[in-house]
Amino acid sequence: MTLDILAMYVIGFFLLFGAIFMLIGSIGLLRFKDTMTRLHGPTKASTLGVGALLFGSMLHSDVFGEGWSIHEGLIIAFLFVTAPIAANFLAKVAIHKGACETPPKPSNDDTWATLKVPEGEGEPAQAKQG
Repeated sequence: MTLDILAMYVIGFFLLFGAIFMLIGSIGLLRFKDTMTRLHGPTKASTLGVGALLFGSMLHSDVFGEGWSIHEGLIIAFLFVTAPIAANFLAKVAIHKGACETPPKPSNDDTWATLKVPEGEGEPAQAKQG
C-alpha cells in the first residue's frame, strides 16, 4: 500500500468523522427543547466536526497539493477558542433574561457568575488595584 492510498483513507476518515459530528450537532440543535440544552449541539459536536473537516483538508493539501496550509490551522484554533466563550455568553444571557430554568444558587453567595458587587465592598477588586 502506497503512502497516497493510506493518506486517502486517513483523509476520508477525517471527512466522514467530521460530517457525522456536524450532523449530530445539527440534529441536537433542532431536537433539544430549551436554550441551555441547545447550546451543546453546536458548541460540542459541531465544533469537533468542523475541526475534523478542516484537519482532513489540511492533510489533503499537504499530500496532494502545495504543502501544509496555515489557514485551516488558524481557523481550527480560532474556532476552538471562540466557541466555548460564545456558548458561555449565550448561557449567561439566557439566565439573566429568564429564558431558561435558573441554576440553583450557591450557598452564601449571590454574586456567582454575575457582575454584581457585594454590598459594602464598593468597586470590584480589579478597579481597586489599578
